[in-house]
Amino acid sequence: MSGSSFPAWLAAQAAQREELGLTRRLAESDRGEPLLDLAGNDYLGLARDPRVVAGAVAAAHAYGAGASASRLVSGTLSIHTELEQAMAAFTGFASALVFSSGYHANLSVVQALADRDTLVVSDAHIHASMIDACRLARATVTVTPHNDVAAVEQALASRAQRRALVLVETIYSVLGDAAPVAALAALAAEHDAVLVADEAHGLGVAGPGGRGLLAAHGLTGRPDVVGTGTLSKSFGAQGGLVLGLPAVREQLVNRARPFIYDTGLAPAAAGGALAALRVVQAAPELSDRVRANAATLAGACGLDHPAGAVLSVPMPGPREALAAVATAAGHGLRIGCFRPPSTPDGISRLRLTAHAHHTSEELALAVKVLRLVVPGTCP
Repeated sequence: MSGSSFPAWLAAQAAQREELGLTRRLAESDRGEPLLDLAGNDYLGLARDPRVVAGAVAAAHAYGAGASASRLVSGTLSIHTELEQAMAAFTGFASALVFSSGYHANLSVVQALADRDTLVVSDAHIHASMIDACRLARATVTVTPHNDVAAVEQALASRAQRRALVLVETIYSVLGDAAPVAALAALAAEHDAVLVADEAHGLGVAGPGGRGLLAAHGLTGRPDVVGTGTLSKSFGAQGGLVLGLPAVREQLVNRARPFIYDTGLAPAAAGGALAALRVVQAAPELSDRVRANAATLAGACGLDHPAGAVLSVPMPGPREALAAVATAAGHGLRIGCFRPPSTPDGISRLRLTAHAHHTSEELALAVKVLRLVVPGTCP
């Protein structure tokens, strides 16, 4: 591609997106009239909690604005160690390692635990970070239909590779449904494989006191189960983590390229996440509240009871989804919209997220507006 053809290529790409109704634009959410938020992932309402903000500010004062280097140089700080130990204890895993983002955590765990003699069995609906991780790992990858336990068993039973990983999300980010983690963990044990489960949408929401679906099924103490997660959703901060055996942690420290070559998690994010974790531990009812609010919203949309805080409403197409978002905003409600290629099944969807801090009056407004914009519901 010559330099002169590059602008033409960009223009053609933009025109194609516009024709298909798939153009995305950045919008400043703190501008204009405030909207009731059913789009963001601050499930427990902790991002602006004074205790969490104070934790972030205190860490910034103590350690500075950034970690200043990669973790293996001078970027590991005592607040990282404290956060890792606290997260491991909370979730029931033996150890934890924190990253600058959940995306990097998923990239790292697959890349560092898989090699050319590994089969990676990947659910068709896993997050883009895990899909990219499979490419980075250079392992053999088999994609199985969504939540199809039989297909996973067949892939594991017929593999030629010495080792195998099974990749899932405990609660899926688009459909909001739960993975059959107990059945998949049993398969992993039977076939000498490792279950790698992304708890991004499970931690803080599902399981006892928000400890996640792996804890709910008693899987966190197993050597063949590795968890990943994020600090940017229920914990209201930023960053990611991997949970597992101490040997898993050491493997990542030594082999995970997204960890080795990245600057350490910013101190303010670590301090905020640590403060948020203390709030969650002191108020386990928050996870019950967010699930109850999710059930209320699901009823308004005619959906089944959700597994976590994520609700997914199929729409006829991308333009209809965008129109619903605009109508909801006009009535004071912010909702999300996923369009291809962000949806694994190619269906445009409204994506709604419940929050623990929404009041009964706010829920009533949300129900009223959702009945206006969701197809097949009565206003």
